[in-house]
Amino acid sequence: MADLTISEVYKAAEVLQNVARHPKLIGVTKLNPDAQVYLKPENLQYTGSFKLRGAYYKISQLSPEEKKRGVIACSAGNHAQGVALGAAHNGIKSIICLPAGAPISKVEATKALGAEVCLVPGVYDDAYNRALELQKEHGYTLVHPFDDPLVIAGQGTIGLEIIEEMPDVDAVIVPVGGGGLISGVAFTIKTIKPNVKVYGVQAEGAPSMTRSLGEGRRVRLDSVSTIADGIAVKEPGVNTYDLCSKYVDEIVTVSDDEVAAAILTLIEQQKLVAEGAGAVSVAAAMFNKVPIKGKKVVCVVSGGNIDVTSLNRVITRGLVKNGRDCTVTVVLSDKPGQLSKVCSVIGDLGANILSVEHKRNSSNTEISGCKLHIEMETLNHEHIDKIKNGLREAGFTVEG
Repeated sequence: MADLTISEVYKAAEVLQNVARHPKLIGVTKLNPDAQVYLKPENLQYTGSFKLRGAYYKISQLSPEEKKRGVIACSAGNHAQGVALGAAHNGIKSIICLPAGAPISKVEATKALGAEVCLVPGVYDDAYNRALELQKEHGYTLVHPFDDPLVIAGQGTIGLEIIEEMPDVDAVIVPVGGGGLISGVAFTIKTIKPNVKVYGVQAEGAPSMTRSLGEGRRVRLDSVSTIADGIAVKEPGVNTYDLCSKYVDEIVTVSDDEVAAAILTLIEQQKLVAEGAGAVSVAAAMFNKVPIKGKKVVCVVSGGNIDVTSLNRVITRGLVKNGRDCTVTVVLSDKPGQLSKVCSVIGDLGANILSVEHKRNSSNTEISGCKLHIEMETLNHEHIDKIKNGLREAGFTVEG
């Protein structure tokens, strides 16, 4: 890659001035009581993701001949929409290869923007290989989702906006998949303000950049598995690996349960809908994965294109992680009045029972015993402990 220059990022900002939204920072939030946490809500971007920035800028810089042949891209969904919109604005053809498991909402949105969609079995990397095949067959120009200097420069405009709006920011937390977003943001911020910390966040089930930086070489994972589908990338890019090595202070991972909790918290506290990939930065701040105590911090919420069906499941997991939903198992004698007593204890302690499953003849209970599996709405983990202790004090055996 030709050396990325800050002038290229400023040029991209000029091109995108009347194309992309420039969402203002939100905050101070209550996401972490020990830090001043702000949000850069790129989930409010056109197409619902930051990807529009890099894709549009790349397409805008193509030669007339390249535009005539059309463009092709591979994507987990967000880059697809950015390319589709950029191609439509420039009046050129676009072919998008998506993993067959991409959320339906992203597939349909890509089609609605005028792109031809090619669904490929597997994950992002499989879609990428298919895009390369089609590129060779038809002479399309490949718009890479992250490992392209012009795409990286486009994503770097987010860094410009953060610094311009908050010159005294101490740290920026950025989601990481293939590394295009954090490469652009980190390069830009470190070039302008070298003392600002830039932290990256990956999902535990897809830690390709984390592993690569730890081992000092690009690592290709055998498989990836995470609810953060937008960052489920098996291998970082050549250019993004180099840029992250030079400009990123640290990359950490978060669990799917932590991501779900972050999504739920953003909905409840900020009225923002984020997809898993967009919420990993917030999860890192919430669960103290990076050293931000006493700091002024910006979390980049990179996208909001979450499938409604997935959102329902994620909210449920988030409720459990935050102690807002709990299932307890109570062992008791199978005789009249016991269920009523259990419900009375739970009700008196302020929980709301959602469902009760009454099981007799379990292999690990006494012949005259039974088990109750009770799902409840609770306030937090302390409330759950209080309920369990209350049941035990009432003479019941609580498992777990």
